[in-house]
Amino acid sequence: MLEKPGDSGVPAPKNVRVVLLGLMIAMLLAMLDNMIVGTAMPTIVGELGGLNHLSWVVTAYALATAASTPLWGKFGDMFGRKGVFMSSIVLFLIGSALSGMAQDMGQLIAFRGVQGLGAGGLIVGVMAIIGDLIPPRERGKYQGMMAAVMAVAMIGGPLVGGTITDHLGWRWAFYINLPLGAVALFMISAVLHLPKKRTKTKVDYLGALLLTTGITSLVLVTSWGGLEYEWASGTIIGLAVLGVVSLVAFVFVETRAAEPIIPLRIFRNRNFSLMNIIGFLVGFSMFGAITFLPLFQQSVQGASATNSGLLLLPMLLSMMVISLFAGRYTTQTGKYKVLPITGGALMVTGLYLLSTMDTETSRFESGVYMAVLGAGMGFLMQITMLIAQNSVEMRDMGSGSSTVTLTRTIGGSFGVSLMGSLFSSAVTETLTARVGPAGDKVAAQLDKASMARLDPQMKSAYFHAVADGTHQVFFWGAMLAILAFAASWLVKEIPLRGAGPEKKAESAPAEPAAAQA
Repeated sequence: MLEKPGDSGVPAPKNVRVVLLGLMIAMLLAMLDNMIVGTAMPTIVGELGGLNHLSWVVTAYALATAASTPLWGKFGDMFGRKGVFMSSIVLFLIGSALSGMAQDMGQLIAFRGVQGLGAGGLIVGVMAIIGDLIPPRERGKYQGMMAAVMAVAMIGGPLVGGTITDHLGWRWAFYINLPLGAVALFMISAVLHLPKKRTKTKVDYLGALLLTTGITSLVLVTSWGGLEYEWASGTIIGLAVLGVVSLVAFVFVETRAAEPIIPLRIFRNRNFSLMNIIGFLVGFSMFGAITFLPLFQQSVQGASATNSGLLLLPMLLSMMVISLFAGRYTTQTGKYKVLPITGGALMVTGLYLLSTMDTETSRFESGVYMAVLGAGMGFLMQITMLIAQNSVEMRDMGSGSSTVTLTRTIGGSFGVSLMGSLFSSAVTETLTARVGPAGDKVAAQLDKASMARLDPQMKSAYFHAVADGTHQVFFWGAMLAILAFAASWLVKEIPLRGAGPEKKAESAPAEPAAAQA
């Protein structure tokens, strides 16, 4: 609970806002980092070399984040949320400082892994602490804040990254995390007071090892498949088999563990299982859209890569506004089933509209289509976490939050990888059909400078090829989104924990969910 010893147990609104500000800064650290570093990568490679290891700078961070997310959630349940969360911030800052001091690509990759380990605890820690402090009925009003953080990271990240790299050097792309993290640590340490926990149960190390192996294998499959290795190669098939076998063994071990990393009992709740399915599909569609929309607008519509973050503004603003509305609606009415249904319908519609884009589509039209998709994601992004947290007991808040976060992350990894394969195949096929075997060479030249040197016929063929690739990506994304829409109809509307505004007006403010438990 948010109180000091001797307090009444009712959180002071001012203190709640201070804690939430600290949590939002921590969340911004995790989301902003990849956006900033992505812009700085060309400069980093130019100084450190190691172009052939470039992908590992991103992969090491993603692997460590995905593998550690469930562990941070469980440790928070077992040992206390505040200390575990602050430890993840410290680890993230250590990784950031070391990454900024890296002298070669090997060091940078290793330090990015350390940074990713800390990042795994940032987002799940934010979600779990909010779940402890604020009852689900009241939590909706804060959804707009989380959506705003995401929008700021996605829009401002590339711009901030470019500015820092140009004026301060690429090392400050990592050092910038240090002052922000220090502010978050100070605010959380000074104001957040949660009950201390200490369990005598042994940590499920075997389960942790099997889960980490399974997640790592699957993330590598999605990261390397179709890029580093062919999908049918022995490496990809071997990793897929290792991942599946490890996860099956993990489930077997968890049924016998005294304190499992992910308590399987939480999946007995229908709503919780549905939120994981919907979260996976939302991650699949969202990260696919964010990856390929700027490519279409830069290649076909001639937009500047410098303002790539601004290209997504219609989608991100729509998502933020709708998320704020959905949160207020949930707080005022206590109802939520209509939100995932509406979001699923809008997500299908938005993805299908984006699949209709061609070489004649204007920026205004594509902006409208993006706004429809953003509205769908606004209805779904935060409500999936809220329903999932409302579906688990307070003792499983960390595990439940981390599981939903993990499924969304893995969905994003699959989305980028599989959509990338579809896109590349469609581009190559269209170019080959229009200009012959020379299309294979052009397909590899996806930068704007290379396209400017092509003759008009080849350039036209390339534009049509990118449009065809975009069509394939979003069409199949829409087909998968239908599953999320269908799953949303199965949600059972269970009353949210915590009093609504009417009850608060008649009596003293409700205690935090942690105190109620």
